[in-house]
Amino acid sequence: MTRRQAMSKVDRANYVYNKASAYEDLPQPIGHGATISAPHMHAHTMENLLPLLCPGARVLDIGSGSGYLVADGAGTVVGIEHVPELVDWSVQNLARDGLGAALAGGRIRMVAGDGRKGYPDAGPYDAIHVGAAAPTMPAELVEQLARPGRMFIPVGTVAQQIVQVDKDADGNVTQQELFDVMYVPLTDRKPQA
Repeated sequence: MTRRQAMSKVDRANYVYNKASAYEDLPQPIGHGATISAPHMHAHTMENLLPLLCPGARVLDIGSGSGYLVADGAGTVVGIEHVPELVDWSVQNLARDGLGAALAGGRIRMVAGDGRKGYPDAGPYDAIHVGAAAPTMPAELVEQLARPGRMFIPVGTVAQQIVQVDKDADGNVTQQELFDVMYVPLTDRKPQA
C-alpha cells in the first residue's frame, strides 16, 4: 500500500467537528485542548510508518484524539487518549466510518489512559505514532517497540523535532531527527482541561 492509498481510504471529514474545513492543510481543534494534526503531518506519519504497517502488525497511536490515524492502521491498532470524552467520540467516529466490526472484534481498541506510559498490555508494537510533543524521549515508549519496530514522535518544548526511533532485531536503538514541527504538548488530563 502506498501513502496515497492509505490516506485516501479514510475520510477526514468523519474525524473533525468543522466538516467545511476538513480538508484544509491545518490542524483543527477537537475540544479539550486537543487538535487533529494537519493532513500533511498525517501523510508524513503514514509515509514513515508504512513499511511496518503490514497484516498482523501491532500499532500504538498515542494521543489518538478523534481516531483518524487509528482508522488508517493495519493489523491490530490500539489508540490511547487521556481525555475520556475524546475516546468516546473517537469510537463513534470509527463506527460511523464503517469500523464497528473492527472495534467489536478487537482489531481496533480505544482506551483512556496516560499515553506517556504507552500501553504495554498489547505490546510490543511494530509501529508507534505519538500525536503530541514529549519534552524528552520517553524511555517507556522505546521499550514497547518490537524488534524490529519504529516510532514517529515529536520531541521538545519550545523547539520541537519529529524523531524517527528505530529498534533493530537485536534491540539496538537509533534516533534520527527528521524535521522541525510545532505540536501540542503530551500531557496528562489536568494541565489540558
